[in-house]
Amino acid sequence: MNPISLNAPAKLNLSLRVLGKRPDGFHEIDTLMVQLPGLADEVEFRENGGFSFQCNDPEIPGDEGNLVIKAVRAYENAADIRCECAIFLKKFIPHGAGLGGGSSDAATTLLGLNRLHGDLLGMDKLHEIAASLGSDIPFFLKAGAARCTGRGEKIEPLTDLPTLPVLLLKPAFGVQTPEAYQRWGQSREIPGIRYAAQDVRGLSLTNDLERPVFEKHRFLAELKQWLLERRETVAALMSGSGSTVFAVLSEGENGAALAAAARTELDPGLWSWAGSTAGHRR
Repeated sequence: MNPISLNAPAKLNLSLRVLGKRPDGFHEIDTLMVQLPGLADEVEFRENGGFSFQCNDPEIPGDEGNLVIKAVRAYENAADIRCECAIFLKKFIPHGAGLGGGSSDAATTLLGLNRLHGDLLGMDKLHEIAASLGSDIPFFLKAGAARCTGRGEKIEPLTDLPTLPVLLLKPAFGVQTPEAYQRWGQSREIPGIRYAAQDVRGLSLTNDLERPVFEKHRFLAELKQWLLERRETVAALMSGSGSTVFAVLSEGENGAALAAAARTELDPGLWSWAGSTAGHRR
């Protein structure tokens, strides 16, 4: 059988409201997520005499704690089979970035394994497996854009969102999502930093996790404010729990030029990506 190669796209949170802590220890959220089809990891599946996993990024662990391998084990249990395949993961999405790279890889692994085994499981079962692995993993199974509620696993696909030109900027450090949520309840706003919702083409951009994350990582607050003050920028927001901050650009603006200015004025080590969101279903 020929190898199966699938893209695992990144995501942005255009809005993220934290509504409170749930009895199960998770937080109730209401978030609007969109995929970035131009920024994606690649996951390749090949039939093999046993299971193996390789990744081009040496910082990604290859043990049972990896979300891809967790997805393999969960699929094996649900389908009552042994997955005898080689999985090659090529990373382009930075980790610890609030872009959902690990979650997208896990969801894409479920889709790839299911295709490799003749669609043994239906989409409802794949959704159930995905939700057991992580709150935002179900989003990557089918939705190009969606409103996600509950702890993130309840998906309402959206097909009428505008496509937005964006620039993503990320410093060398990452942010741990559990810590961001743990700090949320006691966090305070930093004076002079804009947290209010920003209206862009009928969307209200806001992120309740900026408050706890900015308290610990002041540079991210400074990065957002710098972007908001640029003429090329319509809005700026942190994605998820960070550490990526993105700008919605005015039409015709050059994201690469703005990224170069950010490196010159703020941090020469900033990672950047310029492209557009997906307002359609995958």
